[in-house]
Amino acid sequence: MENTQQTAVGSSSQRPSVGAFILGSSFILIATIFWGVNIPVVKALIPKYMTADSITVSRLIGGAALFWIVSLFVKTEKIARNDWWRLIVGGAVGLFAFIYLLNLSMKFANPIDVSIIMTLPPAFVILIGVMFQHRRPGALEYIGVAVGFIGALVVIIYGNGSGAKGSNELLGDLIALASAVCYSIYLVITERPSHTYHPVSMLRWTFLFASIPALFLLGSFNHIGLFHTADATPWIEIGFIVLGPSFLAYFFLSGALKRIGSELVSLYQYLLPVFATIAAVIMGLGHVKFIQVIAMLLIVAGMALTNIGKRKRTKNVKK
Repeated sequence: MENTQQTAVGSSSQRPSVGAFILGSSFILIATIFWGVNIPVVKALIPKYMTADSITVSRLIGGAALFWIVSLFVKTEKIARNDWWRLIVGGAVGLFAFIYLLNLSMKFANPIDVSIIMTLPPAFVILIGVMFQHRRPGALEYIGVAVGFIGALVVIIYGNGSGAKGSNELLGDLIALASAVCYSIYLVITERPSHTYHPVSMLRWTFLFASIPALFLLGSFNHIGLFHTADATPWIEIGFIVLGPSFLAYFFLSGALKRIGSELVSLYQYLLPVFATIAAVIMGLGHVKFIQVIAMLLIVAGMALTNIGKRKRTKNVKK
């Protein structure tokens, strides 16, 4: 077990094989599509049919139930004692706080701006690596992170909405920023167990630990409009949220972390606003402003630079 864990830690600084890179990238791309579409779908539900609290409970308890049901049909491993804290913190902070704050931000801000802000995890993952894991990114990676961060900053300062406005967009943007930090913590903390265990073995526990604080939000179901409508659309939307962004996306995320590591996985957050914007426009929840196009171009450029820098650095490490 010790040797396996050392390989897991070291893998974040090693260059993945071509096959692992393609498969891991495919996994995280699918997960990112689910998360991108999730943002406008959540916005469509809040506040008419559900609250941020009730959506959080639905995602976490629904996801936990699905993973525990699936665990009855697949072989699972025993969790090592020194990995439990990662699953507990990953669940309570990485999942609960991330999902709750993301849903709460939808109450105040519009989905396109929130999706652009949620591209910041690559910056936070690299910073966490520098501060706590003694990683040394190259200059090109720092430049890429800075360019992407500028793109997100443009949204916070100049976005001011693009349809489907909330009551306090600046507050919503700041809450989304806090959510991005929590997601970054999840990526870093769960990277090691993602290399060691089958996704279901790990995720059934992380979702369970995330569901415990979510139980305190059960009272939010008392007066939601979902139970007082004959329209099937909101039921389909909450079904999608539980099955897609909560269950399937995290299953694919775990596989991606195992193959390409947290730094490369986090880079795909840069594509989140693309999928969220397309879904929001189709659903009639927003329209694209010129300033948002500029921001997205900056973010995509940042992704490209950071990815190039990452590949060069890991290539040199391998040599």
